[in-house]
Amino acid sequence: MSYGRAAYRLSRWVWRRRALAGVVLGALGVASGLFRTGPQPFRAVGSALLLALLCDRVRARLRPAPPAAWDAELSLLLMICAYVALEMLGGVRSPAHALVYAIVAFGVATQGLRVGAALIALCLLLEWRLVPPDLLPWRAAMLGLFALGAAVLLRGEIARQRREQRQCVEGAVRTLREDARDFRLIASALSAEGRMRSRAEDVDKLAQGSVETIHDSLYHLLELLQRSLQLQTCVLLWGSDDGERMKVKELVTDSDLVGGDPVSATAGVLAAIIKNRAMLQLRAPDVATLPHYRGPERVGVFLGVPLFEGAFLRGVLCADRAEDRPFSADEEALFGKAAGQVLRTVQTERVFAAVEQAKYEHERFYRASEMLRGALTLDQVYDTAVRATREIVEFDFAGITLFDRENRRHRIARVWDPEGISGEDVEGIEFHDNAGLVAMAVKNKHFLPTTGGPGDRVVFTRKVRIHVESLLVMPLIRPGDEAIGTFTVASRRPDRFGGDVREMLGVIANQVAVSIDNAKMVQRLQELATTDGLTGLCNHREFQDRLDEMLGRAARRRSRVSLVLADVDHFKKINDSYGHPAGDVVLKRVSQILQAAVRKVDVVARYGGEEFALLLEDTDAAGALQLCERARAEIGRQQFGSDNGTFQVTLSLGVAMYPEDATDKPTLIARADQALYRAKREGRNRVVIWREPAAVRLASSGPT
Repeated sequence: MSYGRAAYRLSRWVWRRRALAGVVLGALGVASGLFRTGPQPFRAVGSALLLALLCDRVRARLRPAPPAAWDAELSLLLMICAYVALEMLGGVRSPAHALVYAIVAFGVATQGLRVGAALIALCLLLEWRLVPPDLLPWRAAMLGLFALGAAVLLRGEIARQRREQRQCVEGAVRTLREDARDFRLIASALSAEGRMRSRAEDVDKLAQGSVETIHDSLYHLLELLQRSLQLQTCVLLWGSDDGERMKVKELVTDSDLVGGDPVSATAGVLAAIIKNRAMLQLRAPDVATLPHYRGPERVGVFLGVPLFEGAFLRGVLCADRAEDRPFSADEEALFGKAAGQVLRTVQTERVFAAVEQAKYEHERFYRASEMLRGALTLDQVYDTAVRATREIVEFDFAGITLFDRENRRHRIARVWDPEGISGEDVEGIEFHDNAGLVAMAVKNKHFLPTTGGPGDRVVFTRKVRIHVESLLVMPLIRPGDEAIGTFTVASRRPDRFGGDVREMLGVIANQVAVSIDNAKMVQRLQELATTDGLTGLCNHREFQDRLDEMLGRAARRRSRVSLVLADVDHFKKINDSYGHPAGDVVLKRVSQILQAAVRKVDVVARYGGEEFALLLEDTDAAGALQLCERARAEIGRQQFGSDNGTFQVTLSLGVAMYPEDATDKPTLIARADQALYRAKREGRNRVVIWREPAAVRLASSGPT
């Protein structure tokens, strides 16, 4: 790198960090002046540079977006300048020394305790040289007190401002909700129709834009009326739900005496307007009869018109003039049209709000449907049905039952009951057709109850009671108009499942029925892919996968696995002598005995033809031998019948163990097969272990 380029980069670095360099040089200049050391030119240059740098930092602070990184530097510069001023005004014993404490408090208040600590360190460094030793502890204590006081005051002020801001925001939210309710924008969303709290919050957000639009439209309409009719006050009073009180909803006035508190709708001119349901004009009215004025005001003429939406009173539009100049017929007609426009404005925004709510409901309904489309197993369908329903309505209990049409029995397949409404674990309970709501919903293919709550009615069976205020039992109807079960939702709150909610849940229930059919079909396909069609055992492919899993677990846990290969002796002769149907009966009976002999963690598979395989997890040679002997003896006791007479069968079994006999799957299978071949060679109807442990008998011989 050339010297020119290096010098250029060094100059660029110094220029970018000119503020830091200025602080260092300025501090050196001030220190040399304070300590009266160093050449006079250096002190002069340092002081001038310090002054220029301070002006530059102050100018940077006055920009619209000053860099916050320089605030600490500005505090340090102010502190250095303060000591320069103290040197000029008589030293550190000067009364102006309080300026140092003010700068420390300023630094802490604006930048926090870190900057305050740096300022205190700088002060102590300078005063350690300038202040007598007896004053230094007092000065240090005062600096700490000022820093601590500024920090406490700062945090207190921040807390106060945050509290006021929070109160302001909460007040604005309350006002927004009140306006939305008054304009009937979210009345349906917040009624007892089973809306979730999160949904109400979303609807509040949707209503915010409508409220602002209504207020803007009403304000401009009232302002236009004030200018065109030369009004002193034009105010829209909106009625409460009970019709007893009214409050100022929008206002345009030249008076300072129009109050914002709710007023009575049963007194003064408001009562007359509401009673007559017609426009009212008064000349020189008594201000006391005008409830929206909170003090004496000159009113020459008053005009008011009620706002009725059908048979319901929504509000009163009022106007007055200061001078005694009556409203003409054309002005009254204009005022009446303006009142109609007020209602149309609110109604229009109400329609938009209803459209947004419908869009919101459809989006949640679509999400619920999408969730069910992705469920492939029965457990996934049950869990997804509950989650999808929670997208639509809040509930406290949910249950899914399946109906066995052949046996006329119902089974509670899944229950969601976090609060224990049912009082016990009812999942898996079966019951016959009865007079309960579940059985009736399946028979009638219609949701129940149609009206009211469940009362003392039986939902599932008399042994299972759920005590709730709202209940909805929906049949699960598959394509073809066949009810395969029910979907029950319940809530502790009354009137939870109203019309629109019930319709959406009915569609969800139909989708649940379709999803259950699909899940059963997927389960059937999986069984066909992994299960032997004749015996119901695992097929050869599934056996290979399960053996891989079991060997993997055994390797991780350092445990044992016993592999047993079993073969029905002389099975070809059985088919030739008694027929293939009799052979199929033999295979089924043998598979049932083997399946009953093993544990749930073990695997029984049809290995091929008349050959079976057993995977015994965490089982040693003695345990495998005992199980095989028990199964062999039980099979030998079986009597099989056919058209050609009765007969018995025997079983030969070979055993190999992991990891004693083999540490990999191919070798383990090969050695179990060799043990089976040895059992057949030695006379059949016996169990042979590939390698004889010291305490285990090699084989059991002889017929049972």
